[in-house]
Amino acid sequence: MWQPLWALARRDLRLALRSPAETFMGVIFFLVALSLFPLGVGASPDILTRIGAGVIWVLALLAVLLTLDRLFQADLDDGSLDLLHLAPAPLELVAFAKCAVHWLTSGLLLVIASPLLALLMALPPEAYWALPLALLLGTPTLTLIGAIGAALLVGSRRGSVLTALVVLPLYIPVLIFGMSAVDGVLLGLGGRTAFLILGAMLLAAASLAPFAIAAALRLAAE
Repeated sequence: MWQPLWALARRDLRLALRSPAETFMGVIFFLVALSLFPLGVGASPDILTRIGAGVIWVLALLAVLLTLDRLFQADLDDGSLDLLHLAPAPLELVAFAKCAVHWLTSGLLLVIASPLLALLMALPPEAYWALPLALLLGTPTLTLIGAIGAALLVGSRRGSVLTALVVLPLYIPVLIFGMSAVDGVLLGLGGRTAFLILGAMLLAAASLAPFAIAAALRLAAE
């Protein structure tokens, strides 16, 4: 059962690396948009420190949204989606594997770049570990939740817009606790509770989202 999953993950990873412009579109948007904020609101360290964590989290959320289309749409276009239903591995595990590859080529890059972005936004040194940790816990949850919307609307003519409308309300708790975790550390209040809640949401999404994604894909195949 695990061999087909590894083969699928390697295939998706190779396809992602063959089209870097599309794969890294979210990361490029994230970096470009964030670099414009000091120009728009001013380069004052006080202003950037006050809004920095919130800006980074909002842009990370939007960057994940931009890349949700490539989760299942390409498989639908080339007919691979029908073959995934016939794979020897359960469709739930197939969906989880595709989400994992998606996060590796999008969310993980945001986590790696986040210390430099914290420096760009003049955040205190504590943010250099708090922000990556919050994104490490939060971005996989964003991918799993977003994949549910992408699966529900796969093949839709306006899938990207509708997916954003469906999943944005579900993103709000991740955004709130992600910002609370970083702000708690920066203000000296401690972010342990917020980090634990982010971890709990990740575990819940990892255990429940694959079943919802598989159900949506089966519905789309009918």
